[in-house]
Amino acid sequence: MMVTAEKTIYTAFGMRLTSEIPLPELIRSTNRTENIDVEIVQGDLSFIWNEGRAMDRHFCIFEDGRVLFYIPGTAVYSIQEGRKVVVSPMPDADQKKIRVYLLGSCMGALLFQRNLLPLHGSAVVIEGKAYAFVGDSGAGKSTLAAAFLSQGYPLLTDDVIAVSLAEASGPTVIPAYPQQKLWQESIDQLGMESSGFVPLYEEVTKFAVPVAAKFYAEPVPLGGVFELVKTEGATWDIQPVKMLNRLPLLLLHTYRSYFISLLHLEQWHFAGTASIAKHCEVFQLRRPTAGFTAHELASHIIQLVSRKLEFANDI
Repeated sequence: MMVTAEKTIYTAFGMRLTSEIPLPELIRSTNRTENIDVEIVQGDLSFIWNEGRAMDRHFCIFEDGRVLFYIPGTAVYSIQEGRKVVVSPMPDADQKKIRVYLLGSCMGALLFQRNLLPLHGSAVVIEGKAYAFVGDSGAGKSTLAAAFLSQGYPLLTDDVIAVSLAEASGPTVIPAYPQQKLWQESIDQLGMESSGFVPLYEEVTKFAVPVAAKFYAEPVPLGGVFELVKTEGATWDIQPVKMLNRLPLLLLHTYRSYFISLLHLEQWHFAGTASIAKHCEVFQLRRPTAGFTAHELASHIIQLVSRKLEFANDI
């Protein structure tokens, strides 16, 4: 079993969380007087999982909207009403792997329950607005975001982009926590040294990269979305995505999108993606599989964003 610590208060995704499980990736809060949004505790979920697992191999949804999520050899997680997460670790489970899924898939389900739309990607702040990079696994989202960080543009989130739809002015990106997840090849391409980084867990050559000094901790209006697509060509290009094609693109890159129908959130999700499509520009960035230079692409995106902002200011 994981060692239980005294409850600690953290902040992530615009929430104040109290946790029995140490979460060194998150920002600790010293304010103990404000309300707590989410409680993370340990518990035994084996009986509940055995009762409900026939519904699906790795997760099940109960009628009250509770999500039960199972990672073999790691833990069973219960996410309830957007307010409580129960973690039931497997014997001798890797504690780092328990945290990866707690801060990934569990947070995705929690955000859905709290009516925050999660996109799968990374987001940075450029000229006072958030720009999201979405795409399939291996498209280069985190690598591109890291290139922006090296040029002085702060990170809002990596892996899970929490978009608030509550603002009348349009969608807003809520900061996650000051860490990136980078594969060894990305670290090499960026000219970084991995010896000081900790692997996410034992089976992978993907590392947790702290970015506390380059993290933006306040919500930022969403200015645009870039879909990264790998091609076999020799050149790259950026093209705007037409309005009718934006909704399926945003659905495709919604984090853990299978929760949408299981939680009966189809109408809410449609309205949310329509709001993003209406208020924000969406582009497709096609980049070659070979010779992909994240720093060069980051520079071209900065130029594109700057030109568009200058044009908007001149109107």
